[in-house]
Amino acid sequence: QVQLEESGGGSVQAGGSLTLSCRVAEATYNSRSNCVGWFRQAPGKEREGVAAIYTVGGSTYYADSRKDRFTISRDNAKKMVYLRMNGLRPEDTAMYYCAAGDWVGSPIDLYEYNSWGQGTQVTVSS
Repeated sequence: QVQLEESGGGSVQAGGSLTLSCRVAEATYNSRSNCVGWFRQAPGKEREGVAAIYTVGGSTYYADSRKDRFTISRDNAKKMVYLRMNGLRPEDTAMYYCAAGDWVGSPIDLYEYNSWGQGTQVTVSS
């Protein structure tokens, strides 16, 4: 069973918005210990954390440089986690991944996560 599946990427102009979606397997989503994070990786750069959310409790976490434009949320009925991105900039161009981990101590740290989706591409043109 696929644990995580991203969608919603695409090409937008600078200043535009996108909402990425991550479908989470039900058993994973319903686990009290489960945390889902969004990460991104630009060409030639390391993967970096964007935001994370505990799917049962709802606590959210953001990388400091992302909290003003990005919002993470969830839909318990649909077992979905979303990343709303506003005011997109060319430097936001990257492959975006969602990932799941248990009792994540540092939610923005990618090494805390052990299950990853395939990613969805976001391209922002100037």
